[in-house]
Amino acid sequence: MTPRSLFATRRRLLQALAVASIGPAALGAAHAQGDVAAFPANPVKIIVPYAAGGATDIVARAVSDKMATLWGKPVVIENKPGAGTTLAAAQVARMPGDGYNLYMTTSAHTISGSIYKKLDFNPVTDFAPLTLIAKVPLVLVVRPSLNVRTLDDFVRYVKANPDKASYASPGNGTAQHLAGEMFNVKAKTKMAHVPYRGDAPAITDMMGGTVDAMFATLTVVLPHIAAGKLTPIALANGSRVEKVPEIPTFAEAGMQNFEAATWFGVLAPASMPTALRERISKDIRGVVAQPDMRAKLIDLGGEVVGNTPAAFGSFMQAETAKWQEIVKTSGATVN
Repeated sequence: MTPRSLFATRRRLLQALAVASIGPAALGAAHAQGDVAAFPANPVKIIVPYAAGGATDIVARAVSDKMATLWGKPVVIENKPGAGTTLAAAQVARMPGDGYNLYMTTSAHTISGSIYKKLDFNPVTDFAPLTLIAKVPLVLVVRPSLNVRTLDDFVRYVKANPDKASYASPGNGTAQHLAGEMFNVKAKTKMAHVPYRGDAPAITDMMGGTVDAMFATLTVVLPHIAAGKLTPIALANGSRVEKVPEIPTFAEAGMQNFEAATWFGVLAPASMPTALRERISKDIRGVVAQPDMRAKLIDLGGEVVGNTPAAFGSFMQAETAKWQEIVKTSGATVN
């Protein structure tokens, strides 16, 4: 063998050893980076655990329209209501973390682990937080035919009608459900809980007189309040909201330490690679930060957030602990 061929053979051997030393993990990471740069190559689905027309659906569709423009691919909403969001959550938990199946959920996700005795998924370990889009306070609204205008009047009505006075919610285990149970504890009342498969059907029945009240997400009842179809009583927030400054807080109405809010955030299956999580989170945050999108969320009564996966994860941990305590104190159960 000539010195030249010996040198070439040695060089090839060293190259082979170098590639081998990289290892499958590093090669996989490089491949994943390429996949992230090319994402999305196909339409993306956002699964919403409530019926169309509700607060979560409204926010999801606003975000999906913006994301479709940014990505140049369709972003489709799939409504899958039922079982206090756990039906949709169980489905998402089993999906691949490739970015093509995202999950727009609410505070109900951080409640489910406390209020359900058995779940087909783990609300914490089976999901990857992407970003918290916005927080929205709950507001107590009643049907106008109830002829109630103040919190004191409402409490008197409920106490005069134990187990007959009723409140609706978009599902068992939601923040709206637990707000009603907290109210029963604080006011020493016995309102009956009537769960629905989303905000829209609950509000329709309330306006029709089937149920008396609802601790509703401000977002979805704003147009009904403006139209006089629902009567606002009090806002479960620390301060009044700029969009509806005429609605007093519960503290102002005479009930201290009664605050409850829902939120809208995007999760993904836990198997989603970190690089893809960061990429999708960054894209959604960019969309949420657009002036017209911010204005829309504020107009819906929301507080715009748009945070990182790590920050959203920490927020969810705090929410889980808070709702766990409320479930314990109120003795709330799934009907």
